[in-house]
Amino acid sequence: MALSLLVVSISFYLKEYISPDSDLYATLSLVSVAGVVVMVIAFSLGLGAMPWIIMSEILPINTKGLAGSFATLANLFFSWLVTLTANLLLDWSSGGTFTIYTAVCVFTAGFVVIWVPETKGKTLEEIQQFFR
Repeated sequence: MALSLLVVSISFYLKEYISPDSDLYATLSLVSVAGVVVMVIAFSLGLGAMPWIIMSEILPINTKGLAGSFATLANLFFSWLVTLTANLLLDWSSGGTFTIYTAVCVFTAGFVVIWVPETKGKTLEEIQQFFR
């Protein structure tokens, strides 16, 4: 996701210095669209399902309903926040908007690598012990 968003942001930055009549301008427009499509596919295959996967694996049975509802609410709230602010950010700077999104993706990847535990082959009790 971060790489595709980086490609989109670079193409928007480059478009500021190229004439709209140029063939390179049209190519950069296609690169931008392709980058967004790749990002959406990568999000759908990876990070998009992550909140539901993590909460199904790490939450104890007795709090799964309440905590799962809170996790879903937080996920939908942040999706709404990105949707709300996207047009404002794009009016400010298209390249800057996708640079911010790239930075958030890099931060998220770092967060997952550092703080999200591997649960493959572990029982629910072993996973819960990790969080104590």
